[in-house]
Amino acid sequence: MNLLSYAENELDRIGMLEGDDIDGVMRKHLLHMVEEFSKEGHSGFSASYALKCLTKLLNFKPLSPLTGEDDEWRDLSDIHQSPMFQNKRYFSVFKNGKDAAAYNIDGKVYWSWAKDESGREFKSFYTSNGSHLPVEFPYTVPDEPIYEYVPPERSNDQSN
Repeated sequence: MNLLSYAENELDRIGMLEGDDIDGVMRKHLLHMVEEFSKEGHSGFSASYALKCLTKLLNFKPLSPLTGEDDEWRDLSDIHQSPMFQNKRYFSVFKNGKDAAAYNIDGKVYWSWAKDESGREFKSFYTSNGSHLPVEFPYTVPDEPIYEYVPPERSNDQSN
């Protein structure tokens, strides 16, 4: 079985079938990407390496550490009432002035258990000012944020 056949089988199993609906359109796009990737003739190592880089690029994550140099910053002062800069290479990193300390606004995600209308439990995720974590350069963007559990009685407390 080749990669394209494998992908078709897996998409069939989750009900993502051919058609004009959103699933059909998505199936067509995904199979196109799988087919193009297959044409490259990667071995196990090169496929893994390519996927790691491609995943970062498709998620707007840098391939090398942020340097904090001036050319990495976009001045947002014309949009905000006060000086603010956003990193061009990783959009979750900001600083409140040209020489201010940088911080990652998505550094921490809080979660707690919640219940839907039927009483079924699910994880509820949120961020707040407490999600901002300091950044020191060079800064390697983490693969995922820090997840911190918040007991339900504290989940409305935005002062974390």
